[in-house]
Amino acid sequence: MGNRLTCDVVVVGAGMVGAACALYAARAGLGVVVVDRGPVAGGTTGAGEGNLLVSDKEPGPELELALLSGRLWAGLAREAGDAIEYEPKGGVVVAETSGGLSALEKFAAGQRAAGVEAETVDEGRLHELEPRLRPGLTGGVRYPQDAQVMPALAAAHLVRASGARLLTGRTVTAVLRTRGGEVLGVRTDHGAIHAPAVVNAAGTWGGELAALAGVRLPVLPRRGFVLVTEPLPRLIRHKVYAADYVADVASDSAALKTSPVVEGTAAGPVLIGASRERVGFDRSFSLPAVRALAAGATRLFPFLARVRALRTYAGFRPYLPDHLPAIGPDPRVPGLFHACGHEGAGIGLATGTGHLIAQVLSGGRPELDLAPFRPERFHGDEVNSR
Repeated sequence: MGNRLTCDVVVVGAGMVGAACALYAARAGLGVVVVDRGPVAGGTTGAGEGNLLVSDKEPGPELELALLSGRLWAGLAREAGDAIEYEPKGGVVVAETSGGLSALEKFAAGQRAAGVEAETVDEGRLHELEPRLRPGLTGGVRYPQDAQVMPALAAAHLVRASGARLLTGRTVTAVLRTRGGEVLGVRTDHGAIHAPAVVNAAGTWGGELAALAGVRLPVLPRRGFVLVTEPLPRLIRHKVYAADYVADVASDSAALKTSPVVEGTAAGPVLIGASRERVGFDRSFSLPAVRALAAGATRLFPFLARVRALRTYAGFRPYLPDHLPAIGPDPRVPGLFHACGHEGAGIGLATGTGHLIAQVLSGGRPELDLAPFRPERFHGDEVNSR
């Protein structure tokens, strides 16, 4: 092919968000090249549980994006069948005390007003939904819109369905610009790709790609572990988590936070999350984190104490200081678009993000107001870089 390629849009990043940007841009009639220094789903996507959640989001722009994304995921699931292992299994958030249940109900009431389906359940109904939960829980809230996909499969499917040209194992070394500062494409270690638009879907490395274009985007990595059990029959029917998970997601603390999030999968293993801590790009195994996950999960589901854990994996969630992703055009660099910083929600929010990016790329009006997600909203050093 020589060392030069021309297209309408270069998407940097072949994780779920990049895959969705490629799919919707291609459906808008644009010629797309996806470039990644690793394989498809080689970063945060491959280390995620595949959650498509509305239950953990308070009313506001992220919840609107989650509701839009949920509708789009359901549509893709109708097209793709089993190719993405889409499971509309719903979520159940449980409270251990009456105070916890009151707080959950108040949170759910606000969500209902914003379009979320949320059903309060008492202890008896909780055990009908999840018979193996420990007795004595006060109650909870059921969220039928929560769903799950198998992340690596789904990302690969979206890239394939897009028809985009996929270039893996290629590192972007520069964002090419005209004298006037407009995007001309990217340079990689295998040559240049020329395009009038570049989408930064580089996940945890989104800040580094922005820097190549001469702009600042303060994306930080937040490490998380997931514990994987031996394959089991379907003993856990929903995604089940404790009420304190929502607070941990919203926390700005760099310290280790764990709250039990437990779910079965189509393949059999139970996935146990969720830990989060800011430790830079340190991948080393953390016994305290994994012990805390196991303890939290067995507190909810006592039978898990007798189940073997086969492995753990770690990933980095791309995190922006105000907990909202950067989505849309960067006014500082004409032709640069951002689609990163989704923290632990990128798989769920990918479809909406890709859809909105494609609307803007093709000159249309985006379905949601992009102002809360604007990439230039950060000034100064909100958070130290590690």
